[in-house]
Amino acid sequence: MDVSGGSGQPRSGNDEPTQHPATPTTPAPEETALHSSRRSGPERPEPAEDPRATPGKPAPGDETHDAHDTHAEPGTDATSPEPGTDARTPQTSPEPDSGGDTRDTGTHTGTHTGTGTGTGEVESEHRSLAHSGIAKGEPPRPRPEEPGGGLLMGRLFGVPVYVAPSWFLVAALITWVFGGQLDRVLPELGAARYLVSLFFAVAFYASVLVHELAHTVAALRFKLPVRRIQLQFFGGVSEIEKEAETPGREFVLAFVGPLLSLVLAGIFYLAMKPVEPASVPGVLLAGLMISNLFVAIFNLLPGLPLDGGRMLRAVVWKITGKPMSGTVAAAWVGRALALAVLVGLPLLNQSGVLGGDGEDVSGMDTVTDALLAAILAAIIWTGAGNSLRMARLREHLPELRARTLTRRAVPVETDTPLSEALRRANAAGARALVVVDADGNPLSLVREAAIVGVPEHRRPWVAVSGLAQDLTDGMRVSAELSGEELLDTLRATPATEYLVVEQTGEIYGVLSAADVERAFVKAMARPS
Repeated sequence: MDVSGGSGQPRSGNDEPTQHPATPTTPAPEETALHSSRRSGPERPEPAEDPRATPGKPAPGDETHDAHDTHAEPGTDATSPEPGTDARTPQTSPEPDSGGDTRDTGTHTGTHTGTGTGTGEVESEHRSLAHSGIAKGEPPRPRPEEPGGGLLMGRLFGVPVYVAPSWFLVAALITWVFGGQLDRVLPELGAARYLVSLFFAVAFYASVLVHELAHTVAALRFKLPVRRIQLQFFGGVSEIEKEAETPGREFVLAFVGPLLSLVLAGIFYLAMKPVEPASVPGVLLAGLMISNLFVAIFNLLPGLPLDGGRMLRAVVWKITGKPMSGTVAAAWVGRALALAVLVGLPLLNQSGVLGGDGEDVSGMDTVTDALLAAILAAIIWTGAGNSLRMARLREHLPELRARTLTRRAVPVETDTPLSEALRRANAAGARALVVVDADGNPLSLVREAAIVGVPEHRRPWVAVSGLAQDLTDGMRVSAELSGEELLDTLRATPATEYLVVEQTGEIYGVLSAADVERAFVKAMARPS
């Protein structure tokens, strides 16, 4: 829904529109609750609403009308405005002001690699082992953090730690593979070797957690919020919601993870010295030393989304002064690295360079090596591409401004029938309703989803107050907000609609989170 008052003064419920009244129409259930008309103007065309977008569930990929489409036929629907266009608002003064138009889902899918991601929010992620959790590259969304992500194990430094369901699959695989190796080294263990193997799997992922904690502590030191740590298939991920402000901090943030893995490898190596190699402690310490060394080396490879790729990005950023240039360079190196892993890993393993017996390689080993290489290559390739998408999104973030994404609104009193409120909104070309008291002070916002759920024949007997959500402090958004600051504000108080106000406290309009999401989709589609 959409309602803005550019002058800051909400209209009286009895005010009649002065420009281009639109014929009230009855939207179908799948249409938005309020229809709007556009007024032509040489400078800032008014947006009209997308008839296909239902409240809270924007259709990804929905296209908006171009700026030159300045009119909507009476009784017809138009699409949502592009970010950067302003919607003029009904007001009592002769000069209309502008606001744009937005919708809101109020929920957030966690991205997590995201990144995540979720949905909301610019996220920088660090992954271990194959940092192998894929960065999904989802656009930051004004949604609350979802509790999903697996089993909550607790909080470290105030950051929740989750174990994804995929970890249990990997733990079982490690237990089976390592158990087979133990049978050759310590055949006297018998079936107990699988308990030892399970302990190794848990200890290994504890090392991965230390790797991720290094990223987390560094991020917190730089005052970057961390949403969560997740242990998952092939490694872990620290979901850092903002990007480092300088290339130096970016380099440190990426380097501390592999550094801690190297330190752990050294500690396990020293612990091996006094222990009998052909014993359970000796085998476990050797396995942990080798695995942490592999984690460190693999993550130092200079390609996104690995830590080494973030370090390369920081170096190029420092040299060129452009974060985007660093991202492009590190992402393409990451793609080249993916191809090298796909081809080179099986060859190295068969040649015995990685410790295998080059003379005795079975067909099953060859298939396993190829499958592992394909998985790692796909993870790196996808992560590099997602890093490019996220960087492009960050470039367009400043275009997301509350003022240009705000819907025009008409104020109505609490006992106003819904049919009358819709008539006024359609006549004024508005797409949102603000419930006000007798003095014109805003009390609540009428939910678009609630309007759609009321049959047309019942609307004359339903008061708008029964369909409204009471305003809280977090639902009052400054018209001056933009970019990450706007997203952070919406994410702090999840809702479907927000009241947009001027710095003086005057009503400007209504901001819908679904419109913000649609603006993100468009930003992702535009080239850099």
